Amino acid sequence: MEGLLLVDKPAGLTSHDVVARVRRWSGERRVGHAGTLDPAATGVLVLLLGRATRLAQYLTHTAKRYQALIHLGVSTSTDDAEGEVLATAPVQFELETLQAAVASFLGEQLQVPPAYAAIKVKGEPLYRRARRGETVIPEPRRVHFYALELLDWTPPYLRLEVTCSAGTYIRSLARDLGQRLGCGGHLRELRRLASGSFTLEDSLSLEQVQALAEAGKLAEALLPPTAALATWPRVTLDPDLARAMRHGQTLTLPDLAPAPHVCAFAEDGHWLGLLIPQADGIWRPDLVWEGL
Repeated sequence: MEGLLLVDKPAGLTSHDVVARVRRWSGERRVGHAGTLDPAATGVLVLLLGRATRLAQYLTHTAKRYQALIHLGVSTSTDDAEGEVLATAPVQFELETLQAAVASFLGEQLQVPPAYAAIKVKGEPLYRRARRGETVIPEPRRVHFYALELLDWTPPYLRLEVTCSAGTYIRSLARDLGQRLGCGGHLRELRRLASGSFTLEDSLSLEQVQALAEAGKLAEALLPPTAALATWPRVTLDPDLARAMRHGQTLTLPDLAPAPHVCAFAEDGHWLGLLIPQADGIWRPDLVWEGL
């Protein structure tokens, strides 16, 4: 039981809840995920089973695509529909004003996460401090909005399709857009359409996952670990270099173009792992998948 499982997470479950269920159904103790979804959010959750959990650190940084429903004119304590209403304001502006405000978020932004976030400070999630009534001021972080498409505007509800960098809070986008328009706002619904190259169309419902597991066919639904890295540059190593990589040794590859990571394969097609650059033409194994 080794590979990637794409799940369409339902509302009401945490990402950890989904991991726990798949762990129980599959009988595989090593199950993780590549990018948390809030309990109220739905959509693509990439699960990693068996040795594939070693890839989590490489997948959590991929871009994400969402469809978001934003309620303008109402601000909440959590920046979503779960929180206490803090303020209301009339929604009075032209469509052109809304379009310009949305477009102003394109590109790199300095974003303040919600006070009720899972980000840990000194080992404790911020939301626990916020729930105790403590004043929580999260540190701003750099995020990137690659695309923002206005799908529907039926005041006071705005539906957007958002393509953004990992670590971006759509709740914060809803809050900040409302502030920019002078009326406040919060996130009402969120659905993740894609995580990296993995899309909703390729994802299974939890009911489908459970049925496959009960039929003994869950392993057939797993994608190979290399599917997570299909778009990464690759290199084929001769037997001597492959042996050196399996030993974790540094390799000299003068003709290999620079890249943050390169997937290394043996001549027989077996995936060996990942290489990272050290200097001109010098590469070091960052992940050895198939050792000796």
